[in-house]
Formats: sequence, C-alpha cells, structure tokens
Amino acid sequence: MKKQEKVRIVDDIKAKFQRAGATFVVDYKGMKAVDLTEIRKGLRDASVDFKVVRNTLAKRAISGTPLESISDKLVGTSAIAFAYKDAAAAAKLLTQYAGERPNLKLVMGTLGNRQIGLAEIKGLAELPSRDVLLARLLGSMQSPTSGFVRVLSGVPQKFLYALNAIKDAKAGAA
Repeated sequence: MKKQEKVRIVDDIKAKFQRAGATFVVDYKGMKAVDLTEIRKGLRDASVDFKVVRNTLAKRAISGTPLESISDKLVGTSAIAFAYKDAAAAAKLLTQYAGERPNLKLVMGTLGNRQIGLAEIKGLAELPSRDVLLARLLGSMQSPTSGFVRVLSGVPQKFLYALNAIKDAKAGAA
C-alpha cells in the first residue's frame, strides 16, 4: 500500500471517529466474508458504518485525540462500527450478531469521548430505540396537558348534569 493511500485511509478513519456518536470495536477472527457482508448490510440500514481497518492505521487516526486510550484494544483482527445516529440501535444489532455468530466478539466501545466496556454496551443494547424514547417523552409531555383539559371540560359537564337534574326534578314535581 502506498504512503498516499495510507494517509487517505487515516484521514478517512479520523473523520469517521469525529462524526460518529458511538463506536464499537469488534474482533471478527474466523468469520467468512459472506457473514461480514451480511453484517455490513444490516448495520448500514441503521446508519452504522462497519469498517475493517488495519490496527496501525486506526491507531494513527486516533493518536492525539481523546480516544487515544482505546488504541491498546486494537489488536488482532479488528473492525470498527461507527454509529452516526442511534447508538442504542447499533449496540442492539451488534450484540444480536455476536450472539448468533460465535466468531464475532465485541471488544469495547466509545460513547462520545468516553470508553465503555461490554457491560455498558449490553446495557445500551437493552435501551429502546431513539424513536421509541422520543415518543415516550412526547407522551409524558402531553399527559399533564390532556389531563388538565379533561378536568376543565368536566366542570361544565357536571354543571349541565346538575341543571338537567333540577329540570327533571321540577318537571316531575309539576
């Protein structure tokens, strides 16, 4: 590989690390290319870029950044999943793929500029997706308002019931 190509790859990896909200380092030793392609397709639908990288080039890309502490985890056959939108969905898919394929092993991840371990990745995978969390937030924000409207509409409604009861009482007395 020529030096210019290596520089281009390092710059590309550095840009991916800067753009991604979360990254996951995966060991794929012993996996077939067909399986990796299937994983790439599944992750691409969730806005996750799955990239097989040379460890030395990835270490160069993160040197001098807050993520430099993960360079000791880049050993062996490493691939990096860059999650651009929903870190929980990416973690969910990767843990699912790791459960289905024994040769795919999650090594570690980053969330923002913070390194996370396997337990945190599994916790992240158990979270609902971003869309579900936003829907729950919207529902909880709407709940007090709709309850207040029901209470306010209940007062005139009960007043009407009272007037109808008085009218019926007077009609029954007459």
